[in-house]
Amino acid sequence: MAAKLKIRKGDRVVVRTGKDKGKQGEVVRVIPAENRAVVLGVNMVKRHTRQTAGQEGGIVSKEMPIQISNLALRDPKDGKPTRVGYKTLADGKKVRFAKRSGEVIDG
Repeated sequence: MAAKLKIRKGDRVVVRTGKDKGKQGEVVRVIPAENRAVVLGVNMVKRHTRQTAGQEGGIVSKEMPIQISNLALRDPKDGKPTRVGYKTLADGKKVRFAKRSGEVIDG
C-alpha cells in the first residue's frame, strides 16, 4: 500500500537535494506507488528517439520522476520551502496548510 503523500498535482515545489537543488517547478504528475513525482523543468534527461510517422526523431529532453522526499512545498507567502500540515476549518473542511507561515494551501 502506498503512503499518503502531502504533495499533489499542481503544487509549486522546491527541490531540496540532488543535482537540481534549489530549482522550483510545478508538479505535473504524482506516482504514489513509487513515492515519486514529475516536476516541470526538474530532473531533465536526454533521450534518443527513433523517427516515427507521428514524430520526428532526434535527441529529446524530458522530465523524469524525482523522489517525493527530495521535494518541499513552496510557502504561498514568501516562496521558501515549508512542511505541510493538516487542520480542520470551522465549517468541517480538512485543508493543508504551510507550517512555516500558517497559510492555508488549498481551500
